[in-house]
Amino acid sequence: MFHPRPQLRRDSFFSLDGEWEISVNGGDFQRITVPYPPEAPASGVSFKAQAQTRLTYRRDFSLPEGFWQKGRVLLHFGAVDQTADVMLNGHRLGFHRGGYEAFSFDVTPYLGEDNLLTVEVTDYPDEAVFPYGKQRIKRGGMWYTPISGIWQTVWMEWVPDSYIRALRVHTAGNEVTLSLDVLGGGGEGILTVFAPEGQLSIPVREGKAFFRVESPRFWSPEDPYLYECLLTVGEDRVATYFAIRTLEIRRVGGIPRLCLNGRPYFFHALLDQGYFFDGIFTPQSPHQYEEDIRTAKALGFNSLRKHIKVEPEWFYYACDRLGMVVLQDMVNNGRYSFLRDTALPTLGFKRRSDKRMHRNEAARKAFFEGMEATVRRLWNHPCVCYWTIFNEGWGQFDGEAAYRRLRELDDTRFIDTVSGWFKGPPSDVDSEHVYFKSVKLKYGDRPMVLSEFGGYAHKVAGHVYDPDTAYGYRHFSRREDFEDALVRLYEEEIIPAVRQGLCAAVYTQLTDVEDETNGLITYDRQVVKVDAQRMREIGRRLASEMESAEAAESQPDQTRV
Repeated sequence: MFHPRPQLRRDSFFSLDGEWEISVNGGDFQRITVPYPPEAPASGVSFKAQAQTRLTYRRDFSLPEGFWQKGRVLLHFGAVDQTADVMLNGHRLGFHRGGYEAFSFDVTPYLGEDNLLTVEVTDYPDEAVFPYGKQRIKRGGMWYTPISGIWQTVWMEWVPDSYIRALRVHTAGNEVTLSLDVLGGGGEGILTVFAPEGQLSIPVREGKAFFRVESPRFWSPEDPYLYECLLTVGEDRVATYFAIRTLEIRRVGGIPRLCLNGRPYFFHALLDQGYFFDGIFTPQSPHQYEEDIRTAKALGFNSLRKHIKVEPEWFYYACDRLGMVVLQDMVNNGRYSFLRDTALPTLGFKRRSDKRMHRNEAARKAFFEGMEATVRRLWNHPCVCYWTIFNEGWGQFDGEAAYRRLRELDDTRFIDTVSGWFKGPPSDVDSEHVYFKSVKLKYGDRPMVLSEFGGYAHKVAGHVYDPDTAYGYRHFSRREDFEDALVRLYEEEIIPAVRQGLCAAVYTQLTDVEDETNGLITYDRQVVKVDAQRMREIGRRLASEMESAEAAESQPDQTRV
């Protein structure tokens, strides 16, 4: 069974996923399969989202024999969209708001032999205060079916009275610092690290462990090495892992480059929306994340841009283990305007100041809360190398303040403040979207990232969400024409741009999503639309171009357009 929290694993966990009951907007109770949202076919409900959705979940359960005799029992929710009021056996445990964050409760005082868990959920898909991503009631085109309710795993675990609530790993070169949040104890114990050179035992004092790894094995997509660990503090015993990798920006041959482990690296990426045919937000199995990642790697890609969605930790753990860089978006909120946020910028009319954009204070506060929760949740995952704050002006406001705030939260990763149109705020990179014209970029003093391009569409009969619709930026009826055009796009516009200064390119996209048929894989994951060998050759050539750029570092600066 997959552990729901791979970076803080205890043997004592009990899943509450499976059959629950649900009442939609005060109606009769019916069966639902958790953690699929009620809008998803896999839930068994297939409820159609409305302007405001009120859901009542309930489930009876008994803990397994011997699960709890002393210590504490914790109840965990991976994510609930958007607010959750939780009760156990008539006792109110607490309230949570925000549809993409994990939360938990100590339920020890309220447990009995037979238990009733109730979750009251309210979703506001027509409002723009809470982060919502690509969800929209009037779905279609680049907007998708909205979800509500419980959409990530629900589970319980036993912990001793004094236990590790959280841990944070920080690496700098070969130096590793592990910081613990220990409830009810002094944080004294032993960290055992299973390294290639042998087992290391490091003392934990006052909740911290510091050590050096001799001859470290650096994490990369080509060698995703993870150091497995066992942490013992008092009676608490947890398994975890870390990786060692470095990220920096430096000039190579006079050109600013994104560097991984001290060398310029080309981030060859696909846009990954994280939507699924039967489960919408939730795959049928965590194995589906692995299959998507393995398919992307088989096609020669080394990175995924996780597009304005935060996944369960299973996804990031799979990227850590299998070797896939994640370029992680924050989840947008705020009102979207087609004219302001898409049409005019596409024609070249792009505002440079965002100080007065999206001035709703409640929405600004909710965005920052979501951003901070995302950083906390994903901090330890080595696969996450890059943050995107705002996408194409959707909810964008005061990018300078947003950049400063994120940099204070995390000074170890690349930050793309504005992906797409509205420039001006400080950012680690220049980030462009190009869809309806040739890729001709203006290079400056920051690394250049083509954070969206392509979007070529090809429908595969029998493997589409709606046979009567097809959304994309160029349409091809024949698979051969689709593949040839895609290869030409890379050969004629992307590969030559690497020597000019291009550091990353994100093709739209990994899979079809509902009306969008511009994926390299169909929405049902049954058909890969392109030849793997041809695609791997593109990846090889992109890497070769970056290696050539590195080799030319000692040569005079290249002339750039």
